[in-house]
Amino acid sequence: MMKNTWDERYAQPEYIYGKQPNAWLAEKLKEIPVGRILFPAEGEGRNAVYAATLGWEVTAFDQSAEGRSKALRLAAEKNVQIVYNLSDLTHFEAEPGSFDVIALIFVHMPEEIRSRVHKTLTKYLKPGGYLILEAFTKDQLKNNSGGPKTEQLLYNNEQITGDFPELDFLESGDAIAHLDEGLLHRGEANVVRLFARKAATLNH
Repeated sequence: MMKNTWDERYAQPEYIYGKQPNAWLAEKLKEIPVGRILFPAEGEGRNAVYAATLGWEVTAFDQSAEGRSKALRLAAEKNVQIVYNLSDLTHFEAEPGSFDVIALIFVHMPEEIRSRVHKTLTKYLKPGGYLILEAFTKDQLKNNSGGPKTEQLLYNNEQITGDFPELDFLESGDAIAHLDEGLLHRGEANVVRLFARKAATLNH
């Protein structure tokens, strides 16, 4: 089971993706007023804790209890509070329009659930809310800088933008990232990045 795999991975004492935030996330959060933010599949908590240090009201979830433990430990270390639920991507629920931002940072899903999960998450965004996404593309298979080794878990820009028909794309496209995120994300990487906004009114 995937849950056991992640529990084993996160059981290591070191933070395998580091304690610093993802660079794309940090850059985009500077452009948005502080509010409520959701981090799905947040793992060891580096991004959630970073947002909390900026004053965001943070909700995160992951299926790994080990990941949650490390995230709460990191939050205590940084003297911030986060709400961190144990849930997988298909079972997490929130009130529609609950969040000002949803941040999907290297959240890779099988094709059979990806589009459905993305559409559900869109419902949780407030009108005028933002999506920040970074994920590995299929070109990442040639690199040794991290990410899934299965093509079905990797994305392309067209596929990802197609999952968010209700959003207006402020920035989207492939990029070369230079990762320095702990032991498992290090080096040059092929990524897709989205910065998108839900219409401020629902009358299109």
